[in-house]
Amino acid sequence: MNRHETPRRSGEAQIRYLDGDYQILANGSFVVCAVTGLQIPLDELRYWSVERQEPYVDAKASLQRHLRAAGES
Repeated sequence: MNRHETPRRSGEAQIRYLDGDYQILANGSFVVCAVTGLQIPLDELRYWSVERQEPYVDAKASLQRHLRAAGES
C-alpha cells in the first residue's frame, strides 16, 4: 500500500455524489443500489443521481428510479 493511500474498510462507504464525480465521506468498499439493494464496489460505481444522492448498479436501475420519481411528482 502506498503510504499516501487511506486504508479502506470493508463496509459501506458514505458518498457525496457530484456531477461526474463523487466524494468519499466515510471509507468503505461498496455502496448499496437505491433500486435493487445490490452492493456496488466503488471501483464499479458508474451511475448515480446528484439530485437524489443515490447510487445505481446500472443504467436500467437508474432509469427505473427516474421513471418512478417522475410518476410521484
